[in-house]
Amino acid sequence: MKLLIVTQKVDQNDSILGFFHRWIEEFAKHFSLVTVICLQEGEHHLPENVKVLSLGKASGTSRLQYIFRFYKYIWNERKNYDVVFVHMNPEYIVLGGWFWKLWHKKVALWYVHRAVNTKLRIAEKFADVIFSSSKESFGIESSKVRFVGHGIDVEKFEHVPEASYEPLIIASVSRITKIKRLEIIFRAIKKLREQGIPVGSLNLVGAPVTNEDVTYKKYLESLAREFKLDDVVRWQGIQPSERAYAEASLTINAAPNGGMDKVVLESLAAQRAAFVSNVAFVSFFDDKAETFVFDNADDLALKIETFLKIKNKQTIIDTLSKKVREEFDVRKLISRISKSLV
Repeated sequence: MKLLIVTQKVDQNDSILGFFHRWIEEFAKHFSLVTVICLQEGEHHLPENVKVLSLGKASGTSRLQYIFRFYKYIWNERKNYDVVFVHMNPEYIVLGGWFWKLWHKKVALWYVHRAVNTKLRIAEKFADVIFSSSKESFGIESSKVRFVGHGIDVEKFEHVPEASYEPLIIASVSRITKIKRLEIIFRAIKKLREQGIPVGSLNLVGAPVTNEDVTYKKYLESLAREFKLDDVVRWQGIQPSERAYAEASLTINAAPNGGMDKVVLESLAAQRAAFVSNVAFVSFFDDKAETFVFDNADDLALKIETFLKIKNKQTIIDTLSKKVREEFDVRKLISRISKSLV
């Protein structure tokens, strides 16, 4: 069987989408030929049975040229694929769905996002199967949806040293944007310090993208001054996730309810405690949900304080880390998806 993948970017060095390079490597183990159409092509080192075709965003190509190249590629390569796998961009199914149906190509969509729009609704009609990480990650009721979890490259985190809590280093790994609710973390750290619990640093790993994000960062900077946190807040920008976790004692993810955030699972794979506000993680944490799932800033501060007093912290983290490795290893995920496509 031969596979066509349509994705946004193929670049192993990209801070956000670099993980997909690993996915392509794994798909190449299950298909005789993998053709990848991407909006933008960067550095990659992929198996010999993988061919990458770029729509040319890096060279300043117009949207009309993107669309023309997209149709050119799916037509020219039509004998080189039996199945189509579209990653996170339902608009490509909107564009190519009629043709793929006409050519009897099986069409699959991977979609993990709270947003539901017209493009997604149309794509759902054309897709034969839809993959998502959890029920909270796909907002349309459809018999085509299969919830398969996330795919974490657990091998990246095998050599991360055991966490140290003196000094207490808290990390948040995310885009600097309003929906991530980072002000909750600031308020929790203010509370911890008022309770006499020293915090060595808050490492904010990520960067703003839009003008609105930049405005939000300025708000956080003013909040840090107001809360007298200037001495602990560290704006670290974009960096490899394994480095971010290696430097941290624990991580916090204050994103609202929705799909399971991949960075939480990565934190646990790296044997770092992860405190979350998203109730989608309650079933994952199981009997430890009360320890790690928080409601607000005061609750978060209390849960961190309580956790620091637990004597068998490492045993708990080891158990959760093992669970991530068993359930969310990217090799197992791509294997499950590939079996569903052939």
